[in-house]
Amino acid sequence: MLLGFLVDLNNCVGCKACEVACKAENEVPVNSWRLRVKYVDSGVYPEVKRSFTPMRCNHCENAPCEKVCPVSALHYLPNGIVNIDKDRCIGCAACMMACPYGAIYMDPETNTADKCTYCAHRVEGGLEPACVVACPTEANIFGDLDEPGSKISQYIADHRDVRVRKPEKGTRPKHFYTGGGASHLEPLASKREEGPGLFNRIGKLDKVGGD
Repeated sequence: MLLGFLVDLNNCVGCKACEVACKAENEVPVNSWRLRVKYVDSGVYPEVKRSFTPMRCNHCENAPCEKVCPVSALHYLPNGIVNIDKDRCIGCAACMMACPYGAIYMDPETNTADKCTYCAHRVEGGLEPACVVACPTEANIFGDLDEPGSKISQYIADHRDVRVRKPEKGTRPKHFYTGGGASHLEPLASKREEGPGLFNRIGKLDKVGGD
């Protein structure tokens, strides 16, 4: 068994139900996140569009965080999940610096590292991650990558545009995306488009409200 995640960006509506479910299930501090829904605005007013991208730990097969941890707090489970043992963590933050995805945070209450674990405690009990259950559009797809008949394996087989974040890092993520445009996963693909803003429409800002 090799568990993985796929997000269909065409189905994500940015409701952030997954974010809320993740925080509630894992008691994530208010100023931190295991799962974050990023949004990208495109177009020129009034023709504008906002698109969304859920982002979490990629549970890489070649995880830099697992390699750099001096006390083996970050470790692989038999199902491929990169788990974290907070009882072993010494709070050195080496994993935070090693992760190219910014997916690890330091818990201010325990002073230990934490991140998405694909809700390993739920998976062990035969349940799906909280974010998958909460998604109203079924944009989050979770399952066994080693099982050809699983939903995630079939999804990957049926979609040609399946991709991962930062493939050049060689981490071999087990978190995939389909749908959406390049700006979802490639920050440099997004550019700020200049349009007819307030200054351009009236000529001079000092004319607003009168002479």
